[in-house]
Amino acid sequence: MLRPKTPVDSFRFALHGVLLSFKTQRHLRIHFTLAVVALVGGFLWGLNRIELLILIGAITLVILAELFNTALEAVVDLVTPEYHPLAKVAKDVAAGAVLVAAVNAALVGTLLFLNGPQIQLRIHGTPTPVDPVQAFAIGLLMLLILLVIWKVQGGKGRFLQGGVVSGHTAIAFFLCTSVLFLAQHALIAFLTILLALLVAQSRVEAGIHTVREVMLGALLGVMIPVVLYRVIPMLLYLIALRPAGAGN
Repeated sequence: MLRPKTPVDSFRFALHGVLLSFKTQRHLRIHFTLAVVALVGGFLWGLNRIELLILIGAITLVILAELFNTALEAVVDLVTPEYHPLAKVAKDVAAGAVLVAAVNAALVGTLLFLNGPQIQLRIHGTPTPVDPVQAFAIGLLMLLILLVIWKVQGGKGRFLQGGVVSGHTAIAFFLCTSVLFLAQHALIAFLTILLALLVAQSRVEAGIHTVREVMLGALLGVMIPVVLYRVIPMLLYLIALRPAGAGN
């Protein structure tokens, strides 16, 4: 008899399902990689919040379809390991759902990115200031996706405990760096850095991660906000200035 599941158990089982699908399904790994590329592209392209929500919705729909397809294939193989026409129908229909979601995502990407007036505005117009909430949301999504890719591909430990990179440290330093850019206050900066360092120290002292794995997590957590809040806006500003400088 199975013991009653707590909310933590439910979350852990659901996360295990996502990680197992990522590890065993090549198409899902491709979808996750394209999700990171699309999120970075959306930020570079200066999509507004509504456009980003549409983009994230299309990405999520593809990943959900792939997860349901994986679950259905497992159930069909469990019921009838041998070839059966109805089993083929079930698998083909599930694969068709993934195809529909992927085509929808491609159409959404085309409409969002391949817009003539918008292209001219992005190339020759004045770059808009970075939306801090938008940058934070995109950065956090990117961090979580990269942690899934890195930890599963590393093949060490479990996602919530252990692995080739410390996820707790990465998230702590991501929050710390984001607060530094947004608050710009000495006391707040000191407190957030202290908290991030305490998280990193706790992972090493508990024997869950090595110093190298914690340092990799900290580096990943710092790099994403730096790129989103500083590097990309600077590049966009330089690109916007280039036509004016060339004209002179």
